[in-house]
Amino acid sequence: MGIEVKNIQKKFKDFKALDNVNLKVASGELVALLGPSGSGKTTLLRIIAGLELPDEGSVMLDGELAHQKDVRQRQVGFVFQHYALFKHMTVFENVAFGMRVRPKRTRPSDANIREKVMELLSLVHLEQFGNRYPSQLSGGQRQRVALARALAVEPKVLLLDEPFGALDAKVRKELRRWMRRLHDEMHITSIFVTHDQEEAMEVSDRVVVMSNGRIEQVGTPEEVYHKPANGFVYDFLGNYNSFDGWKDKGGNLHLAEYDVQENTVPASTPVTSRIELRSLLGKLVPSLKPVVQPEPEKKIKRHRLKLGEGSPVKLFARPHEMYIAKKAEDDFEYIETKVVHVNPAGPLVKLELERQNGEIIQTEIPKDVCDKLAVKKGDVLLARPKKLRTFE
Repeated sequence: MGIEVKNIQKKFKDFKALDNVNLKVASGELVALLGPSGSGKTTLLRIIAGLELPDEGSVMLDGELAHQKDVRQRQVGFVFQHYALFKHMTVFENVAFGMRVRPKRTRPSDANIREKVMELLSLVHLEQFGNRYPSQLSGGQRQRVALARALAVEPKVLLLDEPFGALDAKVRKELRRWMRRLHDEMHITSIFVTHDQEEAMEVSDRVVVMSNGRIEQVGTPEEVYHKPANGFVYDFLGNYNSFDGWKDKGGNLHLAEYDVQENTVPASTPVTSRIELRSLLGKLVPSLKPVVQPEPEKKIKRHRLKLGEGSPVKLFARPHEMYIAKKAEDDFEYIETKVVHVNPAGPLVKLELERQNGEIIQTEIPKDVCDKLAVKKGDVLLARPKKLRTFE
């Protein structure tokens, strides 16, 4: 079932929860609504489900106006963050509930209900827990029961409101993978709300980034992360470093202030000098002998934006887009830093580098690179962004 949201407006007293929201979800698609608290994600989900009415605008389900149907007619399954299971019912009866309360003419027989419930419990890998009560299950198991209960009414749309928010990190990861596989098998049009960027990126076909009741960007996980539409999306989807910069007349981006290491004299340059040699006769005779001057010490030169060079901008780079070195390479803009923290856990080593002005640069470097450089706290490193972007 396809979903189309048109010009949705919703206010709660003086608070505008949704401001002219438009969205299309294709049949069989899994879409994440991602954003901070108060961005309108859950309100939009509840309006699609029919649990909330919009002040203006409409919801179309398979091309038909949803407000002309009551909640049951919409064929929508809803999974809440805190499960909302019936504590006095067994797992089996929780899953069977939606089928048992159907009107008599559409209610399945007891045998069919039992067959359907056992099929769903097998699907969520809980077939041996049918006689237990919710209090006897772990958080992850309760969430799977809630999902089985939502699927029992054979919905054409599945809506999930932060389904893994109450679970610990390890269980969340396991359930995310499981939900992705389940969706690939069943192909039910699904929308889930989350404020967890990693969760949205890992599970969904497309991500809808929301802020202050508006949609900031819609795209695949790759699109919203690597091609953010604006500064909010870039900021919300991960850590970043910011730099003062400038854009030249050709549109190229540069750091406005950086440390360049230069040689005052090219390394290993032959220099002719006069050397006095004493001859066998004891007389002083002049002699010219080429002497190779040793590589000179490098000096720090600070560059600053000059009038006419371009326009000032704010530049951004992700931690994994930073390059570090102990010696400068030619023609690159470097920032001299001091290592103030090293987190070596995992395949990427996370470094915090302090600039001379006190600002911190975050970097994520492959462990083998850090091992080769023998990076440790207190080291002086040169850092440069491999990729810069700006939002104007």
